[in-house]
Amino acid sequence: MVTAAPRPYRQRLTAILVTGTAALLLGALSVPAPAGASPNAGGPLDQVAAADGVPARLPAALRTTAPGSNGVPNPIEELPRSPSAGGPLGAADRDLVVKVRLAGLWEMPASKMATEKGSSPRVREIGVEIGKQHARLDELARAAAAKLNIPLPDEPTAEQQGWLGEMRRASGADFDRVYVDRLRAAHGKIFPAIATVRSGTRNDIVRELAAQANAFVLTHLTLLESTGLVAYDALPQPPPPAPAAAAAAAVGGGSLFDPRANAGGVDPTVVWIVLAAALIAGAYSTVRLIRAR
Repeated sequence: MVTAAPRPYRQRLTAILVTGTAALLLGALSVPAPAGASPNAGGPLDQVAAADGVPARLPAALRTTAPGSNGVPNPIEELPRSPSAGGPLGAADRDLVVKVRLAGLWEMPASKMATEKGSSPRVREIGVEIGKQHARLDELARAAAAKLNIPLPDEPTAEQQGWLGEMRRASGADFDRVYVDRLRAAHGKIFPAIATVRSGTRNDIVRELAAQANAFVLTHLTLLESTGLVAYDALPQPPPPAPAAAAAAAVGGGSLFDPRANAGGVDPTVVWIVLAAALIAGAYSTVRLIRAR
């Protein structure tokens, strides 16, 4: 015949079980994440091995290996070689093609002046390069416009002609400053416009032109800044970011830095409150059992 365990033994066993369970819970929550683990461990970003600083799952064409590239990707290589005119053409698409054409109409003569009037060797040097690149970009814009039946202007706007007039009247170091300031300001304005069209256009030809224009404009921004003449304080500041809550709602989820993302969508504060309540209840039960002896 099996007899029940003595009451003091049952009390001690219960206390040990309660304390042990609480200790295990505390230990599990306090174990640090493995070194190098990210908040999204186990997600797609953590399942990618790196090769030359670029995620290995990227297409081979995006892993630039040319000398001096430092592994910088070249996404233009991924675009179709002969894009069709497929996809609807919106007003922003047409406007971008026209703006690329207008940029060439005034920046090519401006850069020609830079090669002839620039007092700085660097200004003359970048004048040659920007002029050459704008000639190529102008060819791309005219080819895209021909495929899409978009009429293009043949002369710069009144404002652009005014900038060219400033450069004709300037000389020496003053010319260098006017040339760099005007081109840098113009490139800074068209840069976000290109990005907006590139990210949202439905037309294949416009998508390719936007990608090509983006590469040219970024190169020109860098060349102009290499002169050391850009007055950064005079440039318009970027627009203020959207409030955090609105930004999170816009992308349909919380931030990667939201601590709830690290706990499967549960705020760690809630976990600690529940654990604290369990510990208090366990301690209270243990004290009652011991006093009952």
